[in-house]
Amino acid sequence: MSGRTAAAEASRVEAWAGELTAVADRIGGRFARSEPRRRAVGYVRALLGDADRKNGWQLAEELGEPNPDGVQHLLARADGDADAVRDDLTRYVSERLGDRHGVLVVDETGFLKKGAKSVGVARQYSGTAGRIENCQVGVFLGDATKKGRALVDRALSLPKEWAEDADRRTAAGVPGCRGAGVPEAVRFATKIVLARRMVERALDAGVPAAWVTGDAVYGLDHGFRKAIEDRGLGDVLGVRTDQAVWAGLRQVRAKSLLAEVPAGGWRRLRCGDGSKGPRLSDGAAVAVNCPDPESYARWLLIRRSTADPAEVAYFLCGGPPATTLRDLVRVAGARWAIEECFALAQGGCGLDEYAVRSWAGWHRHVTLSLFALAVLAVIRSRERRPPRRKKVLPTSSR
Repeated sequence: MSGRTAAAEASRVEAWAGELTAVADRIGGRFARSEPRRRAVGYVRALLGDADRKNGWQLAEELGEPNPDGVQHLLARADGDADAVRDDLTRYVSERLGDRHGVLVVDETGFLKKGAKSVGVARQYSGTAGRIENCQVGVFLGDATKKGRALVDRALSLPKEWAEDADRRTAAGVPGCRGAGVPEAVRFATKIVLARRMVERALDAGVPAAWVTGDAVYGLDHGFRKAIEDRGLGDVLGVRTDQAVWAGLRQVRAKSLLAEVPAGGWRRLRCGDGSKGPRLSDGAAVAVNCPDPESYARWLLIRRSTADPAEVAYFLCGGPPATTLRDLVRVAGARWAIEECFALAQGGCGLDEYAVRSWAGWHRHVTLSLFALAVLAVIRSRERRPPRRKKVLPTSSR
């Protein structure tokens, strides 16, 4: 190893150590005793380790423990506040990756399960599988900025059959552990409501952002869009082809406006970065009616694949009147950021490799996994930054 390579590796190790120390300083006070406090930080470190799988046994091995009992205790029974750790996560990402032009991205993912005892499990649609499966569904909030992207919040979707079954709620945890079930304060809430709460939490915590984006699950709900607009943010939310919009004196379906875009009305724009370079798409925007277009305008964004012009997506958008088509396409493309976060969290941070059944266990594991993902995002953001140029002092003319 050359001297330069060794120095770079030493710098990288130092950066990892520094970030893990910062995480420890943040979350240490969320656990009442020193043992779970130490184990929680070790858990994040182990999730970032080289183990092929991130299950209880292998994480325990990474922690130097003979069996997974301590890990299971941390997730299911130790005194700790998972929501306070989530708030620490949100602030950590905001401080290191936050940007006032940032995009908050809402999406959900499924966790396939066997049996019926894991909290929230039911036969429901899983975007991960692309069909109805026996699974848990988590709703997540991502923050995508020019510095990087990470997941900053999570909520387990509790189906009605769980929310309304007191016995099942109580049993959803470690047997015999008082308070291990679903808290009484938790009631049924749609994914849209869960997503709105997470956006509001992030903004209340001071996360800088200018936009919110999500798929048609959220775009079809007027209340969700209005909540975003009431907070002063722009939105670019997916809608179905039959979404009704008012354009001038006509009420039309979104897909009918596609034929009205003139040949010269399309612009090929960058909508994000992929593994093979910039992602490009053809975009066009049609102004739609709104109460006060001089203060807050609305558009229907039509995005067309460059590879297959028949592949078209529609988005209802709202934002400042000076918003450009480039802005709308960029924000819509930020949805890919959360998909990349899911892939990295599951492939490298053990997001879906848990064996806990309780409400507390799910939220603790997922929150610590998102913290591991955030550390990874912060390190990567620093490695992408170009080195600062040294100032060259002017030479004398004599």
